[in-house]
Amino acid sequence: MRRFTWAVALVASGAYAGAQAPASPNPASAEAYLSPPSLIERMVLAPRHTNVSLSDLSPDRKRFLVTRSSGMPSLESLAKPYVNLGGFRVDTLAQRNRNLTVRNAAGFAVYEVESGKWIEIPAPQGTRVAGGEWSPDGSQIAFVGLSNDSAHIYVADATTGRSRRVAGRPLLPTQVTSIIWTSDGARIVGVFRPANQGQAPRPEAVPSQPTLRLTTPQKESLRTYAALLETQVDQAMFRFYSTGQLGVVDVATGRVREIGKPAMIRSVDPAPDGKHFRVVTILEPFSYIVPASSFGEVEEVWDSEGKPLAEIRKRTIGPRSDDDPTDSADVPYGEDPAAGAWTEEEQRPQGGAATGQAPSSGKRSLSWRPDGAGLSFLQLEPAQRAEGGQAAPSGPRKDRVMLWEAPFGESNQKVIYESERGINSVNYSEDCQTLFLTETVSGQSVTYAVRLSDPGKRYELQKAATGPNAEPAGSLVTRRNANGRSVVVIGSGERVYFSGTQFGKDPEKEAPRPFVDATTIATGEKSRLWQSSAEKYETFSLFLNEDQNEGLIVRQSPTEPPNAFWTNFKGTERKLTDNQDPTPAVTRLERRFIRVKRVDGYEFWVKITLPELVIGQPRLPAFFWFYPREYTDQASYDRTRQRFNKNLFPNTGSTSKEYLVLQGYALVEPDCPIFGAQGRMNDRYVADLRNNLAATIDALEAQGLIDRTRLAIGGHSYGAFSTANAMIHTPFFKAGIAGDGNYNRLLTPASFQSEQRQLWDARETYLTMSPLLYAEQMNGALLMYHGMDDQNVGTAPINSVRMFHALETLGKTASLYMYPYEDHGPAAKETILDLWARWVAWLDKYLKDSP
Repeated sequence: MRRFTWAVALVASGAYAGAQAPASPNPASAEAYLSPPSLIERMVLAPRHTNVSLSDLSPDRKRFLVTRSSGMPSLESLAKPYVNLGGFRVDTLAQRNRNLTVRNAAGFAVYEVESGKWIEIPAPQGTRVAGGEWSPDGSQIAFVGLSNDSAHIYVADATTGRSRRVAGRPLLPTQVTSIIWTSDGARIVGVFRPANQGQAPRPEAVPSQPTLRLTTPQKESLRTYAALLETQVDQAMFRFYSTGQLGVVDVATGRVREIGKPAMIRSVDPAPDGKHFRVVTILEPFSYIVPASSFGEVEEVWDSEGKPLAEIRKRTIGPRSDDDPTDSADVPYGEDPAAGAWTEEEQRPQGGAATGQAPSSGKRSLSWRPDGAGLSFLQLEPAQRAEGGQAAPSGPRKDRVMLWEAPFGESNQKVIYESERGINSVNYSEDCQTLFLTETVSGQSVTYAVRLSDPGKRYELQKAATGPNAEPAGSLVTRRNANGRSVVVIGSGERVYFSGTQFGKDPEKEAPRPFVDATTIATGEKSRLWQSSAEKYETFSLFLNEDQNEGLIVRQSPTEPPNAFWTNFKGTERKLTDNQDPTPAVTRLERRFIRVKRVDGYEFWVKITLPELVIGQPRLPAFFWFYPREYTDQASYDRTRQRFNKNLFPNTGSTSKEYLVLQGYALVEPDCPIFGAQGRMNDRYVADLRNNLAATIDALEAQGLIDRTRLAIGGHSYGAFSTANAMIHTPFFKAGIAGDGNYNRLLTPASFQSEQRQLWDARETYLTMSPLLYAEQMNGALLMYHGMDDQNVGTAPINSVRMFHALETLGKTASLYMYPYEDHGPAAKETILDLWARWVAWLDKYLKDSP
């Protein structure tokens, strides 16, 4: 193959002249934002955001609140100035969290269930909106109005759609981005800008210090965080933009009553009556080696004057398990996570099964009780003490449901119920006089009810096996009460409801069938209220009346997009939404699932998407899109397939790779299982990667579906890393597309993905898995892209830059596109269209045009 070496194409904002440029004769080197072929562009820009989901039901169960989206954000909105302070990103002009600037809405709408009428709530002039919240009586909706330089509380009338600004004082939605009604519907709680805030610190024009890092006395395993504080000025900015005034605004007068003094408030959870507050504040000192999410914090109960009454917990500074980004960081804006969304690079370890014994004597599952009587929590009874204060020999300790009442002293904690076994969870009835608890007994999860009037009697409601092979148990159906708290739904005849899913033995023939069972508390008698049909996939959402004989279900099939229906559970239905298929040409594509066997005997599944069936169709060039995952054995992999659902609608998003099928490619999406002993799966990563891809190609070629001489491969994040490895360790692929990847595992020495060993414990595995170290073996032409503001742990943009340098040095064929303001996955419309233009041109060049 003749070598083409492209310079790094830094697609900078200055190249954007207000419109997408059409694809040039050489899209790889075009220094502008490009447009893809018109058919792809129509798929990307399809109005999928106009489809609605009915889920936010008003307290009176008469209306739904729906957010009106505008679709993908523009590059202009992403480019608004912001600072990144250890992962805490702030729009400095508006003094709000950057997510509110980038991910907001054009307005709201109210859907009336009875009449089918829509009432629009447009964004007030000059604003965008976020965070709609029903008032306790369902008559009003509070939301945050976002102007260019501030954020304010607004309230809209649910029957007319007219809205007004409640308070002139702006919010400070940096750490706390939501607002909350009090139970009387007269007040709203929020965090506001301090009265005497002063001027924000600014980055220094001339630095007054070097950046420094110092190790700590203790041994700490640190991830490769994307953003950290670096200077004293960074600390000052973090302190300034985190310091807000807790306040309660009177909806009628707009007056804001301040609660305590300004503080670095990380979260606030008011009691339903608004007289007490659970407040988490950030503690100093800050750190230069862990992100802002790992800074120390203290959680307290405050009274209405802001006086701390009790300390709930205190955490010192240091790494924490949730410092890795959430899944949402990997899902492009406006995408459905179920629609083939990318998965994050760094996955959190999975928690173990419940043991049935409470882990410690600390407070667990602490929350405001639904009736507002105080704080509810679980706690083991105190350990027995021998004479002299020494701990007595350990023995069984009862687990307890507790109520902590105002003024929240130690003497205000009351035992509500206690059990000889460990309690896993507790839920309440509307009046909080019936408890619904789960325990693990002899390997089974048991749900039972207890009436506080007779706590010695337990009413068993459900018993289900646990473990990896068990049928998942149903979940108690709950709803939000007027206080905004979750309570168990109790219907006529003192019945509670469990919603779950029935799975068939052969998922290729039997699709999952969700159901709702009604169980009488007193007798445990169970009857099936509703179940999905076998031909379509239907899910239960919620009940629509007090008698629980009307509900909302959502129905979809491989040819029908999800739509909501009213049902009386007896066969009478009424369609409530009219969601349309945004990309019917994609829906009509042929999809096959093929089980493939490797040379070593392991088996796995491959999905292939083809054009609508054409008799005598020639073998197609194929694009592989994949993301390897780790398993200990064949059985653990096979269990993942048991949840396969053949009745799902093929949702598409702006980056769905199925659009390539419309350009004449077969899309191949193989599971890529990496097998090995627990904790050592990656020792076989390269061999399993090779075996998986070879088996997939052999099987699809044998069926006459693909042309093995015209193959490309791609992936995002860990899939990008694996794409580079596939092109290095196999001879199969002429081209590759790799996005936001890591190509050198030496840059993540303290573990990565599911690999929990450190570099020094598994040196050979780290080295073997690093494609940069074997770049001289690269086969084919590799297109890389990377968001210049990638905040994902382990995938800093320097990974792609260094991989490009290596390929250029070695005389390989590659291109690299760096996108300003983009995180771990493209969001801006301009970015996504440009990517498609370059992807299609790259694949056409190396799969269709080359001999």
